[in-house]
Amino acid sequence: VQLQASGGGLVQSGGSLRLSCAPSGPNDIATIDTMAWYGQAPGKQRELVASITSGGSTSYADSVKGRFTISGDYAKGTVFLQMNSLKPEDTAVYYCNMNLRRRFTLRSTDYWGQGTLVTVSS
Repeated sequence: VQLQASGGGLVQSGGSLRLSCAPSGPNDIATIDTMAWYGQAPGKQRELVASITSGGSTSYADSVKGRFTISGDYAKGTVFLQMNSLKPEDTAVYYCNMNLRRRFTLRSTDYWGQGTLVTVSS
């Protein structure tokens, strides 16, 4: 399973971007347990930005609450991150993550997209 993330770019402070992530082709996904977005700022560790469960429950890092919104379609295996009121400190490479189980397997495993760069200028 390969996840393809897109939607990053250069935006001015206060602007908006929408990130998308989906499997890049035919796949053998049986179930998806959680979907999430992580951000890795220059020189820092990758951190959880937002997550969404199959039941629709969402969770956000304190730094993005009220500005970012995660949504997803578990049937299609797609996850989005709407980023509003962007700040220079949001600059990072954003990675989508899905904890999923492939057909004919018993355990779920984390899969990652390739990352999409978001740069916010002041």
